[in-house]
Amino acid sequence: MNLDQILTLAVLVAVVVALIWDGVRSDVIALTGAAVLLITGVVRPVEVQGAFASPAILALASLFVIAYALELSGLLDRAIVAAVGLCRRLGAAGLWLLLAAIGCFSCFLNSTPIVVLGAPVVRDVAKTLRLPPKRYLMPLSYITVLTGCCTLIGTSTNLLVDDMARISGQPRFGIFEITPVGLPMALAGGLYLFLFSGRLMGQGVTEEPPPETQPRLEVDTAHVGHAELFAEPRPFRPKHAMIAGTTFVGAIAAAAMNVAPIAATAFAGAVLLILLRVLTADQAYGGLRPQILMLIAGMVVIGIAMEESGLAAVATRALVGSLHDFNPLTVLIVLYAVTMILTELLSNATVAVLMTPIAVALAESLGVSARPFLVAVMMAGSAAFATPFGYQTNVIVYQMGGYRYMDFVRVGLPLNILTFVVAICAIRVFFPF
Repeated sequence: MNLDQILTLAVLVAVVVALIWDGVRSDVIALTGAAVLLITGVVRPVEVQGAFASPAILALASLFVIAYALELSGLLDRAIVAAVGLCRRLGAAGLWLLLAAIGCFSCFLNSTPIVVLGAPVVRDVAKTLRLPPKRYLMPLSYITVLTGCCTLIGTSTNLLVDDMARISGQPRFGIFEITPVGLPMALAGGLYLFLFSGRLMGQGVTEEPPPETQPRLEVDTAHVGHAELFAEPRPFRPKHAMIAGTTFVGAIAAAAMNVAPIAATAFAGAVLLILLRVLTADQAYGGLRPQILMLIAGMVVIGIAMEESGLAAVATRALVGSLHDFNPLTVLIVLYAVTMILTELLSNATVAVLMTPIAVALAESLGVSARPFLVAVMMAGSAAFATPFGYQTNVIVYQMGGYRYMDFVRVGLPLNILTFVVAICAIRVFFPF
């Protein structure tokens, strides 16, 4: 390896170790790695500038603003009140319908604020119905993650993989292009949770969480304590709710019809909401969630360094060398498994940066389409079910429900295996080599 490759590898290993150690905010770790690569000349300032202005960053920032406008309008609170009434009439079945409805929102909005808003409601409704909240809080997290895999904008992982693939010369994904894979995963996972999650939790499902002893945990670099603190009631403003809802639907529809990329339509929608005074510029900045955006930007810089230095090609040659006698389907299965294991240990952004260039290079070395390999990275990059710290929504319900670590292993590990099988079968059908 040359000097640039050695420096890139050293930075990558240091970033991974620091993320596992979890003693420093993850966005600071990623930005530190980017700064080292910049100061040593592995990446140029123009490439760093491109990372911070990437379509994935622009799309996510704009969608955060639109989602915040929906929250400020009181529309989400109004929907929650209606859901509570439904659950009181239908009992436990109503709670599962509520989880399904929340999952539908997660197809288009970031899952973390959805779980922050929905988790206290699910808990309180369960208590009102004399049902154990633990039975429903973990499925809430898993369902939002699964439904987030159904569209390109459902999770930042998908957007980042799409962005990294573009850097590697691959065409962009459409908003609903991955739906034929994500939807079967979500349906199979939801049915599994409905039928088996309660009995797999065992006796723990009847325990009440200790209300005053929950620690404050680091969730995607934003300190989160009790989720109630983040779900402030908003007065319902019908005009603002209608404008925000229409803008959101319009941005999605325009991107789906290929009028413009999602980064452009979402950005135009966010600016329009400011011009129409649905929210102020200061409120828009407040809804940006910069800690997530900076984490992704820093990881994009590391991904660019892997590509430009040739480190990704070296890693791919090593992987291909061990898989050269296998067919593309076997390589796809191995890629999915490796990505799934890594995402239980590292942040989604880290895994996307690590595996996307390798997925593209693997496909090129085999002489087949890169599309199935990229979709595998998208799905496996969000499939963090077996630990409470694999995904930020898991952390929220972990502390609110008073779960034990092994609760996530018992319920999440079979879910990992189930979604693995469903994803591979769906990718094989809808994304031929």
